[in-house]
Amino acid sequence: MTALTLDHAVGRSVAIRDGDTELLRYTYRPDTPTLESPKPYIHPIRTRSGRMVSLFRPHDHVWHKGIAWSLPHVGSENFWGGPTYVHGRFYVQLENNGSQEHHAVLGVSADDERVAFEHALEWHTQRGERWFLERRTISATVLDDRSWALVFGTEMTNVSGSPISIGSPTTKGRENAGYGGLFWRGPRSFTGGRLVSDAGAGGDEVRGARSEWLAFAGRHDETDDESLVLMVDHRENPHHPPQWFARSEEFACLNPAPFFSEELEVADGETVRFAYGVGVADGGPDAASDLADAVRDRLRATVGSPMPLGVG
Repeated sequence: MTALTLDHAVGRSVAIRDGDTELLRYTYRPDTPTLESPKPYIHPIRTRSGRMVSLFRPHDHVWHKGIAWSLPHVGSENFWGGPTYVHGRFYVQLENNGSQEHHAVLGVSADDERVAFEHALEWHTQRGERWFLERRTISATVLDDRSWALVFGTEMTNVSGSPISIGSPTTKGRENAGYGGLFWRGPRSFTGGRLVSDAGAGGDEVRGARSEWLAFAGRHDETDDESLVLMVDHRENPHHPPQWFARSEEFACLNPAPFFSEELEVADGETVRFAYGVGVADGGPDAASDLADAVRDRLRATVGSPMPLGVG
């Protein structure tokens, strides 16, 4: 197994490498227009063999950026990007595109088994009000010759002075559109791929179902090879197991959506925590169950129960 390494472009991004392959790059201080709700993102994302499994700023939704922690309805604010769903008016562009702003690096570590990066963020509304302080950790571990795992952990503290409800377009009245949370957008060639859970494989009918994990199996242009991206929800996340916002027919995406059909109210001064495991593998849907087991084990080993965060 190749030892992972981390390259830090200080003040901008970190890249995690598997030998000559850049598995991921996490841009924590992006140059993003206000309209797209500036936020850190993970792109590119590659399998161990170097196949790209993420998409950046697609023309149909320019605020989609690889994997990002994106929340469309945070009180009256939009930390997703683009227009806001308003019941009876559909999507309306408002002056409410907030930003997740990097504040300080808290830790960087790398050894033969795990590479990790931790930082502090501040969430500001478009008006400049500070609503959340966040501590976020990402880490990567090689699982086997064909797969690796990303662990994403966040704790967010409400510092706005008032309670804040976090929801989705569905909690605001749009049926079966409960997106929000850790969101992955896949390559164009993955359109029409298969969504895989412990209940079997399917398509867009999976959207809204509850499960601990969900995977997307897609094919690459030129080679026709298959790759697999999988997400696992930590058992102590609010509203676990989540409903999933997932698509295959229009475009490829995965999103364990904790606010799909139920808002979460965060009191002033309260801290909420979320953690996820993401598996990336060379292979097709037959490998999903074993990958889910391996990612679940890595998630629990990294985050633990209850969920302390930290690089150490």
